Amino acid sequence: MIDLTCRLLVLGAGPGGYVCAIRAGQLGLDTIIVDAGPPGGTCLNVGCIPSKALIHAADEFHRLRACAAGASPFGILAAAPTIDLSATVAWKDAIVARLTGGVAGLMKAAGVRFIAGNGYFLDGKTVRVETAGGAKTIRAETIVIATGSAPVELPGLTFGGRILSSTEALSLTKVPDSLAVVGGGYIGLEIGTAYAKLGSRVTVIEAMERVLPLYDEELVRPVARRLAELGVDMLTGSRTTGFDQTAGVLAIQTPAGPRDLACERVLVAAGRRPLTNGWGIEELRLAMDERFLRVDNRCRTSMFGVYAIGDVTGEPMLAHRAMAQGEMVAEIVAGKNRAWDRRSIPAICFTDPEIVNVGLSPGEARAQGLEVTVASFPFTANGRAMTMGDDAGFVRIVCRADNRLVLGIAAVGAGVSELSAAFGLAIETGCVAEDIAATIHAHPTRGEALQEAAAAVLGQAIHFRGRG
Repeated sequence: MIDLTCRLLVLGAGPGGYVCAIRAGQLGLDTIIVDAGPPGGTCLNVGCIPSKALIHAADEFHRLRACAAGASPFGILAAAPTIDLSATVAWKDAIVARLTGGVAGLMKAAGVRFIAGNGYFLDGKTVRVETAGGAKTIRAETIVIATGSAPVELPGLTFGGRILSSTEALSLTKVPDSLAVVGGGYIGLEIGTAYAKLGSRVTVIEAMERVLPLYDEELVRPVARRLAELGVDMLTGSRTTGFDQTAGVLAIQTPAGPRDLACERVLVAAGRRPLTNGWGIEELRLAMDERFLRVDNRCRTSMFGVYAIGDVTGEPMLAHRAMAQGEMVAEIVAGKNRAWDRRSIPAICFTDPEIVNVGLSPGEARAQGLEVTVASFPFTANGRAMTMGDDAGFVRIVCRADNRLVLGIAAVGAGVSELSAAFGLAIETGCVAEDIAATIHAHPTRGEALQEAAAAVLGQAIHFRGRG
């Protein structure tokens, strides 16, 4: 028996799913969205937003500690601060509640019906949802799979007790005396840096030869220096071999041999896996690209009328990618001619300093056989960075050597995440170095470093000699 029908059914109310549903509602499509949790998914509830709240609170606390120690570059003195992490978590939870309520309100305003429960495919058009009030069967003309991803567990490091996923790490009400972070990617370093600033003794264990292995070494170098200044111990080329929950001892195989590390908590940040099981998706026998659902440039799966967006479709597993896919799919279902033709998707690491990368790195461009011109402008020559007391880092531009088309822009420095939109816009609109260099950038701002880097490509840098 069919309880409900709709034109579009979205499974998963994370960033991709809720954006897809809202846009579909705006376009007049009868839309239902299903999720067992509150709207916003991992990103809003236990990921992007909570982690940035913790990072900001840790930054503020660290600045106050510097003032108390007489180490403020601004000459500010303060009493020794303390932190009530339970109050910090309550503040974070209030932000999440406000945002989830906002998303729910936007869906309702767009005419989207939200059903709280676990959905399970019966076939390519029908989904059974187990709700608190009983099961409901929904028949839809078109279905969008937006089920997201979950943290990866490692052998011998099953979540529970002292062993945390990022979700639990963002909800601790007491700062641990010591924290081992297994995985030196962006999730591990973002949370690990925050707890180091809050007072934990942090050790990072990374299997590769350096942390943040997905970013090129030039961008990572300032972050590694800062981690060392914060007292973070980095064990690269190392793997965990087991953990004694009772004693709180983590066994590690390092290049120098076995090592036992005493730690109050262990954060496992070894990546995320797509949630392609548990929704009955496996019953549809959709084509796969290794562990991800295979989609084309319109996010269509191998089954007619079934689309997939976000983390279940592959890398990069980023909320803004999922949002863009969700909006596109809603417009396709509504009859618009859309296709996925993104030149670049910003990748941001909210470490200290932050890293932004959009488009190709110098190495990636050369690997494609392109001759490139690369130029950088350091924040040590930027007035705004100096007045903020943090001039580490730089902005870097990669251009084709023949026509100076911008292929990639990256930056490392305090607050550079806010420059990501300008970087992405330059690449999406096909800017050449002359376009950026000729655009007046407000002074004094960190954004001037983008203009100066573009000028350096042309051999016309004003406030810095050389090309990088």
